[in-house]
Amino acid sequence: MKTKTLILTALTAFIALVSLAAAAEQTREGYVEAVEPICKTNTEANEKILGGVRQEVKAGKLKPAGAAFLKAAAALKKASAQLAAVPQPAADAAKLTKWLSYVKEEGKLFEKAGKALKAGQKTKAQTIVVELTHNANLANEQVFAFDFHYCQFEPSKFT
Repeated sequence: MKTKTLILTALTAFIALVSLAAAAEQTREGYVEAVEPICKTNTEANEKILGGVRQEVKAGKLKPAGAAFLKAAAALKKASAQLAAVPQPAADAAKLTKWLSYVKEEGKLFEKAGKALKAGQKTKAQTIVVELTHNANLANEQVFAFDFHYCQFEPSKFT
């Protein structure tokens, strides 16, 4: 029994070390290659989800616009979880951790704006969208050097 436990412990430690080594070896270029498809999928989803939301808000159709924002929030939360699972280059870990916190906050802001719109609170939603845009700018500043294409967040394209 002790031998099995010892072997299992050694195997677990080995797997943990291999995972750490893989994360330590991650390069900035490798990270970009890994996350861009995630961001592309999210961007394409947002283009479908939020395509006509600006016109809906202008036309006073706040509930459908709010539903679209809530769908976009769910898509971004899913993308955020996927992005967080990608091993980061050790040299960029602090910047990427900060960036991911901004991405997570964007999901929360999309949700808040969606709830405000569904409640008929257009002015409150507009204030949240301003906050969302500011948050996206802060996120983009963190990863400017990565030359992201799809991972540059531009909520103003949709709102």
